[in-house]
Amino acid sequence: MRRQARSLIGGVVVALVAVLALGGTAQAATWSSSDKWGTWSNGGYTVRNNVWGGGAGPQSIWANSYSNFGVWADHPNTGGVKSYPHSAKNVGRQLSGLRSLSSSFNVSRPGGGAYATAYDIWANNNAYEIMLWMNKQGAVGAIGSKETTVSVGGHTWDVYRGSNGANAVFSFLRTSNTNAGSVDVLAVLNWIKNRGWYGDVTVGEVQFGFEITSSRGGMNFSANSYSVSAS
Repeated sequence: MRRQARSLIGGVVVALVAVLALGGTAQAATWSSSDKWGTWSNGGYTVRNNVWGGGAGPQSIWANSYSNFGVWADHPNTGGVKSYPHSAKNVGRQLSGLRSLSSSFNVSRPGGGAYATAYDIWANNNAYEIMLWMNKQGAVGAIGSKETTVSVGGHTWDVYRGSNGANAVFSFLRTSNTNAGSVDVLAVLNWIKNRGWYGDVTVGEVQFGFEITSSRGGMNFSANSYSVSAS
């Protein structure tokens, strides 16, 4: 009963969030879903609720476009990633064939809980995962061990290298939190290649969203804007 009641409250909250998403105007979001695998295609991007982790609580997603989306999430204060709500752009290009690949973002996020606001970039049919953490909150950490600290792509990162058992993971954790900015993604991907960690890979999806471990009591996460540019 408690879980059902909490889910009902969560649905009411996300409905209010969706209505108020456009600066308080009485206008509902274009799309919303409380399905853990809820998916919406818009403008050549795919928006996903993506509640994939074990022990997750209720989570509802809303979106006005691929660029403006958010979630209300109530995940328990336990370890392990519960979800990664995000918007994704498929690049589908070989690294050597890209002249530019960049992205910009602007988010609003809670001051509590445990999560990272992060890019998740996939290459060679998901054999390689490149994460760019723009901010982090609470008890969260990267896979693998720290390799170095580097300034590349317009930011300074602590770089971790490891494996999740299914694919190699390269995590770039920004040394200070930011809620808005732009990233030269191609420069980061080429830096990894120049280290010899992979070859001339094919870049798949560039995803951006919130990797949430806990958000007990219900918290709101919003991407005010997000876009990817490739040539």
